[in-house]
Amino acid sequence: MDLQEISDRLEIQDVLIRYTRAIDTGDWDKLDTVFTSYAEIDYTESGGIQASFQEVKPWLAEMLTAFFPKRMHTLGQLDIALDGDEATVSAYFHNPMPMDDGKGGVKVVEFGGIYHHTLTRTAQGWRSYKLHEEVVWKRGL
Repeated sequence: MDLQEISDRLEIQDVLIRYTRAIDTGDWDKLDTVFTSYAEIDYTESGGIQASFQEVKPWLAEMLTAFFPKRMHTLGQLDIALDGDEATVSAYFHNPMPMDDGKGGVKVVEFGGIYHHTLTRTAQGWRSYKLHEEVVWKRGL
């Protein structure tokens, strides 16, 4: 690996970490540093929407805050394939989220799967222009 590839891999890893931290903390504007303005995002496997980033961003803010007020991601096994100014990344995720159980208590809902990102190098750094959330397992629904 040369220095450019090492740098690209670290920058791409940072994009994925920014994504999960933005979701977990509700810092929705931080997602602007993750996605291109023309990104397409598919959350259908977890019960969400498939739409442009411009549509998904406010939907996340509304839906996650309403149903899952606390969120926490863990990422692992990043598989990064670089091809010039383009990259594909698959990253395992585990996402437990407490929610109201409808009986005055709390239950934990968990999702495990793989984030599939397609990224491009921009003047602002690496950005994702396609995300597909593949759900491998879920528990607590």
